[in-house]
Amino acid sequence: MQKTTFLTFALSSILVLPVTAQLGNIWTDFKAYSVDLQSYLNTFLKETLSPLELQTKTALESAKGDLRIPNPNLARGTVNSALLLDSVSDKFENNPVVRSTLVSNEIDRLITRGAVEGFIGFSGQARYKNKLKNTEITLANISNISQEANGIFSQILGISPENTALSALLGQNQANLNLQAIKIQSEQSKIMAESLAQTMQSNQFLQYSNLNLANISQQIEETNRTRRLKTSTEAARLLRASAQIDLFGREY
Repeated sequence: MQKTTFLTFALSSILVLPVTAQLGNIWTDFKAYSVDLQSYLNTFLKETLSPLELQTKTALESAKGDLRIPNPNLARGTVNSALLLDSVSDKFENNPVVRSTLVSNEIDRLITRGAVEGFIGFSGQARYKNKLKNTEITLANISNISQEANGIFSQILGISPENTALSALLGQNQANLNLQAIKIQSEQSKIMAESLAQTMQSNQFLQYSNLNLANISQQIEETNRTRRLKTSTEAARLLRASAQIDLFGREY
């Protein structure tokens, strides 16, 4: 039922979102992206984190901020606190510390995959396709307005100030020229807003990448620590065995 609802929502989004994804409507676009992200989390939470989906869902919900996007660091802390108090074994190991680390890393990966879904999923691609088309239309509008402005400017240059009969036309042309300049600035402001939104989106994905790289680095460090501990333990065991052999030899 949950997956059916998700698919229905996704298909309806493809039909509705391109209409609302106008150039410059960056807040509307971000809310649509946030909905895609949350839908992905709700759909694949049970599949990915079973049987800990309840604790994970609670952690993700409590970690959402004003943008309705889970804060991975806060979600990790919440789920760690819950799992360290619960020693029930499952597919994520029965050691509470190891278990909480594995679940936290999986939460980070789930959020990252959800962000990717919101960006290049079906509805995300539909939005950005519409953005690209609107950008091309906007650039064409700017070009046309510029050509009209150049024509008006040429007319103004051709009107002599001493010709009183054409003074009214001169004032009208100057007003039209100012109006065309305002139109160009309005279209350019939409493109600037989209550039800001894309920069923020890129920074968000960069933080997700840094988060996963930090997890990998931590796992490598823990693996090396375990290997060093194992090597030290083995060396101590061999040393102890050698000492016992030498002791037995002296008794003979």
